[in-house]
Amino acid sequence: MNRTFLLIASFPDSLIKFRGPLIESLLAVGCKVHVAVPGLDPNSDIAIRLKALDVEVHDIPLQRTGMNPVKDLTLLFALRKLVRQIGADYVLGYTIKPVIYGSLAAWIGGVKHRFTLITGLGYAFTGEATGLRKLLRTLIQKLYRFSLSRNRLVFFQNPDDEALFRQLSLLNPAIPSCVVNGSGVDVAEYTTTALPENHSFLLIARLLGDKGVREYAQAAALVKRRFPEVTFRMVGWIDENPDAISQDELDGWIGAGTIEFLGKLSDVRPAISDSSVYVLPSYREGTPRTVLEAMAMGRAVITTDAPGCRETVMDGDNGFLVPVQDPVTLAESMVKFIDSPDLVFAMGARSREIAEEKYDVHMVNTVMLRKMGLK
Repeated sequence: MNRTFLLIASFPDSLIKFRGPLIESLLAVGCKVHVAVPGLDPNSDIAIRLKALDVEVHDIPLQRTGMNPVKDLTLLFALRKLVRQIGADYVLGYTIKPVIYGSLAAWIGGVKHRFTLITGLGYAFTGEATGLRKLLRTLIQKLYRFSLSRNRLVFFQNPDDEALFRQLSLLNPAIPSCVVNGSGVDVAEYTTTALPENHSFLLIARLLGDKGVREYAQAAALVKRRFPEVTFRMVGWIDENPDAISQDELDGWIGAGTIEFLGKLSDVRPAISDSSVYVLPSYREGTPRTVLEAMAMGRAVITTDAPGCRETVMDGDNGFLVPVQDPVTLAESMVKFIDSPDLVFAMGARSREIAEEKYDVHMVNTVMLRKMGLK
C-alpha cells in the first residue's frame, strides 16, 4: 500500500545533511515522500538531490525567526492546504515552527499519523528569561503545549529535553514519547582519518552565544598565551538569530590571531580531518550532530556537561565534559590534550567505537520507523 509522508523543515540545508538517510529509509519502505521547506533554490544541489530521489518539494511561507501572528497563521493555512492536497498519511515536523504549525495543520487536515521530532530547545529556552525573551518563552511553551497534544508520538534526542517537557507539562501525559540517539551519523561516510602532526582544535556551529562560541574564543586566547603555536579553527556563519554574535566580535578574534575562521562549509570532513580535538561548549543541544561527525572520524571531544552534549562524551574516556560558560576549565581541558598527546589518540579511538555502537544513523532511523509503524 502506498503511504504518503510529509516531512516539514525550516532550513533547506538540513534536509540532506540531517534527514537525508531518514528520507532514504522512508522511500525504502515504500513511502511517497514530500518535503515542505521555505526558500529552497530549485537549482541548488539539495533540490537536485531530492529530485533524483523522486522526493517532491513544496515551498512554504515560513519565517524561522519572529512570532508575527499574521505570518504564522499564513503558514498554518498553507500547511493545512498542503496536507490535504497531497493526501498525507504521515506528517513529521522538526524545529519549532514546523513542530507547532505542522502538528496543528496535520490535525486540522485529518492526517491520521502525526509525529514530532524535538531536535533541541533553542533561543526561547536557553539563557535568562527577561523582557522579550521571557515573553517569547511563555508564548512558545503555550504553543508547544497545545500543538503537541495533537501528536501520536513525540521523539526527543536526549532524555533531559523529554524530562523538561514532561516537567513543564508541555507534553500531555497521554501522549507517548521516545528518545532516539540524535540524528545519527553515517559511519561509512564519516570515516577515521589520520591525526594532524600539530595540535589543532575545531568548533563547528552557527555563531550564536548559546553555542559557546565566545567561551571557545576566550579559552583559545588563554591557551595561546602558553602555546602560541596551537591552532584554533572555527567553521560556521553569523545567523539572524537574536543570540548571534556580531561581525565585530568575529573580526576581533580573527584580527588578534586567536581564531582561524573557515566560514560556512558544505562539507566539514576536511576541517575535522585537520583537527586533533573537537570542541563544542554549547549551553544545550538536542544531540549535536557535529560532535557525532567528529566522533565518527576518530576525534576526541571536549563539550559541556549540558543536556544533549553530555550524552556524547564519557568524561575521561572519549573526551572531557566541562561546565557551561566556563572558559577557564575549557582551556584547562585543552591543555590536558596538549600536555598528553597520547590522550588524543586513545580518546579519538574510543569516540569512533561509540559512534559505531550508539550513533549509526541506520540504527536511529530503524527505531523511528518502527515507532511510526512503518517497519
